[in-house]
Amino acid sequence: MKYKAIFFDRDGTLVRGDPQWITYRNRCLEAWSGKPFDTSYDYFMDVFHRVEEGNFSFTPYRTLEDELDFFRQWFLYVFQDMGITEKTAERADMLMEKLWYLKKHPYPETVDVLEYFRGKGYKMGVISDCPPSLEITLEACGLHDYFTSFTASSLVGAMKPDPVIFNAALEAQGITAEESIYVDDYPPEADGARALGFTSFLIDRNESQPDSEWTIRNLRELVNFVERRGR
Repeated sequence: MKYKAIFFDRDGTLVRGDPQWITYRNRCLEAWSGKPFDTSYDYFMDVFHRVEEGNFSFTPYRTLEDELDFFRQWFLYVFQDMGITEKTAERADMLMEKLWYLKKHPYPETVDVLEYFRGKGYKMGVISDCPPSLEITLEACGLHDYFTSFTASSLVGAMKPDPVIFNAALEAQGITAEESIYVDDYPPEADGARALGFTSFLIDRNESQPDSEWTIRNLRELVNFVERRGR
């Protein structure tokens, strides 16, 4: 198989959050409330869905301005949960000015791997369950110019593993799933891409999943894979 394109998930695959900013955010919330902040993904998504279901004018978000309003409300709900009642609007604005969700850092091997695939002539795209700031986040961490398609769930109107979002990415590049590699850090999304015909890998940096043909621990293993296959 001669592959023509490679697609990446963003968070947990290409980049991670800024640990200094995450620490700052958590310390603020805990100092204002006197309580520990629930940093779990499940809690993040619980509050996220509460904003989605709140009939706000900025949901579903389609612009950067809507996105900023959305996450400002996200903080206001967190304040409510944690019993923070003083200066809530001011504090939410202060945290939003930090643009915490834009703070991304590439993993150590990310740039080298992207350079490899660009040098081999691959088309490259990002497929992410994320808000409209997808391109801005990649610009901020220096990765934007490696990619020629940016498929964000908020703009497509479907989240992975819905075939709609994967097909939108394929259409943007003018190729088929069978001609494409995909990598994601979330098993249902990697599996969903594979079901559509992608050669799809789960990247498991924490080694929490058993070894398999389609599990990798580092993006460099993608280079090893295509080298073995003769691209």
